Amino acid sequence: MALEIAKLKLLILAGALATSACGQNEPEEELKNKDPIAAAIVTVQPASQNETITTAGTVRLRRETELGFTTSGKVASVRFDEGDQVQRGTILAALDTSMVAADLDAAKAERDRADAEFARMEKLFVDGWVTKARLEQAEAAARAASARVETTGFSSRTANIIAPSSGIILRRNIDSGQIVSAGMTALILGETGKGYVLRVPLTDRDASRVRVGMQASVSIDALGPDPIQAVVSEKDGRADERTGTFEVSFLLPSNGRLRSGQLGTVNIEVSRDNDGTISVPATAIFGVRSGEGLVFVVGENNKVKQRNVVIGELTDDSLEIASGLVEGDNVVVRGVEKLQNGDEIKPVRTVK
Repeated sequence: MALEIAKLKLLILAGALATSACGQNEPEEELKNKDPIAAAIVTVQPASQNETITTAGTVRLRRETELGFTTSGKVASVRFDEGDQVQRGTILAALDTSMVAADLDAAKAERDRADAEFARMEKLFVDGWVTKARLEQAEAAARAASARVETTGFSSRTANIIAPSSGIILRRNIDSGQIVSAGMTALILGETGKGYVLRVPLTDRDASRVRVGMQASVSIDALGPDPIQAVVSEKDGRADERTGTFEVSFLLPSNGRLRSGQLGTVNIEVSRDNDGTISVPATAIFGVRSGEGLVFVVGENNKVKQRNVVIGELTDDSLEIASGLVEGDNVVVRGVEKLQNGDEIKPVRTVK
């Protein structure tokens, strides 16, 4: 974009110098007798209300779930590798349960002993041989023993990682014999039934103008040169703490060649910030220097007058004007090279 503006400025400046060199020494009488010069004009309007955001991102399955064990232990087996397809309910990996089984047996034995002790205390209490406080102690010990059985049983029941849905193994972080901690990400499962999305980071300014349901054009080199249509499916509710960007997901149409990790580019048209800027065709500007330039404004009796303007951004077909013009001004856009300050023109209305 900066290179395009620089080239444009050089061309405009060269034209302006040539224009100013011609006719500088013409007698005033000749200027007065000149016929009106045909020149195309436009009426200054607000800058376009839309703009296109272009950014790159990565293809991902819409749902990629991190799976792990709920307890620490030694990995006994891992049954699938990265890229393997799995069905819902399949055991993906398992911990060595020999220690867990021993702990469960010990917990059950302690529960049986505590229950028997409580039953004995109940009988003695009825006969008046023990106090109520002693009975309550025995009851509490029995309940604690039962709780330990439940805890150990949970560890035994959760010693396996079971696929929560059908999908594909995207990442495997464990191997047999490895010691893992509770909560560690052992496998990442991509749910193929939810489809693929292109995830891209957007600045807070751009993300605020993107809404769920908006249409977008996506290009993925792995699928060929033709763009595909996507729709905004999700937008993060908070920015990434490291980058300050919001992740936006574009739901992609079903395609057998899509793979998690492919790179893509998205183009989405959004409404631009309403900051009051206006724009004119780039051909209206001449004499560019240090972010400023000149235009010919059509005044009374179709006579043109030079006016200084401050130049903003260059869009696809026009230049934004930060100051110097107001909406409704008429400016010359073709025939500028033939004009001098004060010339009378024969205006030809054109569409911006």
